[in-house]
Amino acid sequence: MTFAFIPSPPQGVWHLGPFPIRAYALLILIGIFVAIWITDKRWVARGGMAGQIGEVALWAVPAGIIGARLYHVMTDWSTYFGPGGLGFVAALKIWQGGLGIWGAVLGGALGAWYACRRYNLLLPPLGDALAPGLAIAQAIGRFGNWFNQELFGEPTTLPWGLKIDATHRPDGFEQFATFHPTFLYEALWCLGVAAVVWWADRRFRMGHGRVFALYVALYCLGRLFWEILRIDTATRILGLRVNIFTSVLVGLGAVVYLVISARMRPGREESVYRRQMILG
Repeated sequence: MTFAFIPSPPQGVWHLGPFPIRAYALLILIGIFVAIWITDKRWVARGGMAGQIGEVALWAVPAGIIGARLYHVMTDWSTYFGPGGLGFVAALKIWQGGLGIWGAVLGGALGAWYACRRYNLLLPPLGDALAPGLAIAQAIGRFGNWFNQELFGEPTTLPWGLKIDATHRPDGFEQFATFHPTFLYEALWCLGVAAVVWWADRRFRMGHGRVFALYVALYCLGRLFWEILRIDTATRILGLRVNIFTSVLVGLGAVVYLVISARMRPGREESVYRRQMILG
């Protein structure tokens, strides 16, 4: 008999009067606030001022959310705009799930870059301060997929299999009850990544964006594993999910940056401020 060690939540939305409280959105917000809090502490330890991370977040967070949704829609285009697709309105329904981490990183980086120029801060040390908090935020946010009963893996009879209601099972998998809990695999991996980059930063006094690059490289390594396991609909290239190619390319780019940066600019920045602010 198949035993589901991990039950799925019976619901992911609660109503406070006419207002829906969605677990997916709530967990993302919690992750954002945790990341800001951790990053602020690390930023001050690197020589920044308390509160500056909050100012940067006002630009980076909205840009990251927009980028995350755009990436999801672009890499899953057929779901919304293909034959029988859900349509433009569905593409805007962010609360129903569907945020791509690479879009979030790119959009958030653009927002942070603008904020850094606006407030005379250096972007690389900000990324280094952010890396562990971002990984922890991802771990928290992944539990939103648990509440939505989405993005799970192949069927399994392992004791930690995740029970999925019949209404959430993909076509062709209706006869299976338990699946690999890829949300949990990713959450645990992200917590491990946070611990490793935090330790590496303290042990080797990493700087010039290398802490963030290490986070990216480690995350990509884990992403390959659960992308292979997942069975949700996704755009494919040569039979492989597009996120597999993205993870390989981005991960290799992060490793190359780590090696070249360590040779060209060893050590850590002396200041987190741009030169103009120091001279001004």
